[in-house]
Amino acid sequence: MKPVFVVLIGLASLFYILNPGAGIFELIPDNIPFLGNLDEATAVFILLSCLRYFNIDLANIFKRNAHRNIER
Repeated sequence: MKPVFVVLIGLASLFYILNPGAGIFELIPDNIPFLGNLDEATAVFILLSCLRYFNIDLANIFKRNAHRNIER
């Protein structure tokens, strides 16, 4: 049951990030300085956490692999 819940939370955060309503559905309006994008940042964090639950780690996608640095 837990994987189903994680998938649903991940889909909800992806839906919020894609924002198909063109900004109509916003928890925090984007025109508030420094606070406007916190809801989107939280949604990205939740989505990355849900992906990490399924062993898809996109947080470290741009880091170099330690084994490649040794071989060079």
